[in-house]
Amino acid sequence: MKKYFMNVPSDKGINVVDTEKAGMKHLGFKKLVLERGEKYSANSKEWEMFLVILGGKCDVKVGDKEFKGIGGRKNVFSGKPYSVYVPPKYDFEISTEDIGGVEVAFAMAKVFESAIEPYLITSDEVTEGKWGISNYSRKFHQIAIDDRHPAVKLMIGETFTPSGNWSTYPPHKHEKDDLPNEVFLEEIYYYRVDHPDGWGVARHYTDDGDINELYLIKDNTIHLIPKGYHTVVAAPGFTVYYLWFLAGNYRLQAPVVDKTMEFVNLATKMIKNIEDNLSI
Repeated sequence: MKKYFMNVPSDKGINVVDTEKAGMKHLGFKKLVLERGEKYSANSKEWEMFLVILGGKCDVKVGDKEFKGIGGRKNVFSGKPYSVYVPPKYDFEISTEDIGGVEVAFAMAKVFESAIEPYLITSDEVTEGKWGISNYSRKFHQIAIDDRHPAVKLMIGETFTPSGNWSTYPPHKHEKDDLPNEVFLEEIYYYRVDHPDGWGVARHYTDDGDINELYLIKDNTIHLIPKGYHTVVAAPGFTVYYLWFLAGNYRLQAPVVDKTMEFVNLATKMIKNIEDNLSI
């Protein structure tokens, strides 16, 4: 039986998620936890990666390129991220030396070859904004989604869903290449919640009913999405964050909204028009 939701350990060192349990062919995920004075070294092998600093600071070396003292936010709820692109077949090292501890997400896609050199994305380069409106509005950070921050396959960003609000709403899918209407993309959501007892609920389903799941989202939950519609709601009193990243045969997005909820997008435009023109 495929497993689409699971808990990500926060043990010291590297924590690996088995994405193949959900039938994923393109994406992988790891999380690294280092304390002061520790380091982690590896080779990226067949993966291209974005190393996203979730919290803390570190030095990163990729091949002969060094990025010193990157990061700085206390956690995902306190600022925009720093990220490093690591091409496949590169040796890399993450170290904390005298900087303090760090938590790093490894967003990974199988590509085998890349002509792109390692590079740093600073927090100032991360764009932010709002999607949706009313009780399905949410804030986003776009880390690398186009040629401004290149990759072979990976697209990546962050979303913050406020207390009681819905995110990725109306639900959408991206499970087949049918350009320009739809593009196949696997996706992963890595969730954090701003309180140890905080929670949300995710729904994941397909047209044919092969997948039809509701799941309790807690801090450090991961959601593996090889296909199907998906959406999440934050319980009142809590903010639900997720790091999202996608990869498929094309590096572009063309999601398809659940047809039974297409009317919501029309309501979005109407509500925005009312708000923009409301006089008090």
